Amino acid sequence: MTDGAAPEYAVLGIGNAIVDILSHAGDDLLTDLGLVKGAMTLVDSAMSDRLYDRMGPGIEISGGSAANTIAGLASLGAATAFVGKVRDDELGKVFGHDIRSLGVRFDTRPAVDGAPTARCLIFVTPDAQRTMQTFLGACVDLAPDDIDPDLVGAAAVTYLEGYLWDPPKAKEAFVKAALSAHRAGRQVALSLSDPFCVDRHRESFMDLVRHHVDILLANEKEIMSLFRVDTFDAAMHLLSEHVSVAALTRGAKGSVVLSGNEIHILDAEPVDRVIDSTGAGDAYAAGFLHGLVRGDDLVTCARLGGICAAEVISHFGARPEVPLDGLAAAKLGNPA
Repeated sequence: MTDGAAPEYAVLGIGNAIVDILSHAGDDLLTDLGLVKGAMTLVDSAMSDRLYDRMGPGIEISGGSAANTIAGLASLGAATAFVGKVRDDELGKVFGHDIRSLGVRFDTRPAVDGAPTARCLIFVTPDAQRTMQTFLGACVDLAPDDIDPDLVGAAAVTYLEGYLWDPPKAKEAFVKAALSAHRAGRQVALSLSDPFCVDRHRESFMDLVRHHVDILLANEKEIMSLFRVDTFDAAMHLLSEHVSVAALTRGAKGSVVLSGNEIHILDAEPVDRVIDSTGAGDAYAAGFLHGLVRGDDLVTCARLGGICAAEVISHFGARPEVPLDGLAAAKLGNPA
């Protein structure tokens, strides 16, 4: 894909292939379990089992941050593909069926031994905060051999999920994908995913951003953690030196997008009631990348991201409940 051919896919996502289990919970349960509210914490299989036994009634749905973004892009009408590792078990089959049913290309070979398919236990408190306890399982076995340079070259943007930056082999897979994308004249996007991820891997994240990333997506806490600064403004100033485009979400305060000296501040899209913030950043990334790939200006990209995020936080779960293409068309007054 180095001959200037038009991309077959708008976005290829590379991330954790996880089945989410969501349940309502009170703050007292989080305290009793010793969980850090609003954070994503990695747990082992035994802890995951113990926490699962304490959860109330819930719902199961294929998840994972980049996979949620790819699902949002598919709902916007974009051609998409996804790379993520599952085991050849029941949850692995559920994940594959769910994501392919959206029209997403998913060809990653399942593992035939080792850890089971990943799962994320999500405790949603009445204030719509989500506290995630993630058993990564087979996700950690994603390796460079799972990256097909031809598939990467067929996508306008390859989107990397920061959550997957933990395992060494996954780091190698990310770098292989980024190099393949740039050789093909494509772009690379990265989501920082979580401030705790950034704290663990700050130096290697910075190296990835400096040398391999064109488009960065992050929230306020993540970008401040990356640059070890105390203010959002200081982080923005430093960020402009490292990437071509950045989209920074600030929850109810909306988002900020920047490219070089161009900076736009946008209010959050109105929503009647916030039910569950799970997947808000993932949905924003879907809208923003969709606009970017189709050539929209940065303000329209950010508006589209905000529209998608507002839909997702208005109900339980991280995937859209209505077609985002129609919703975006109605809100923006043009086809999505």
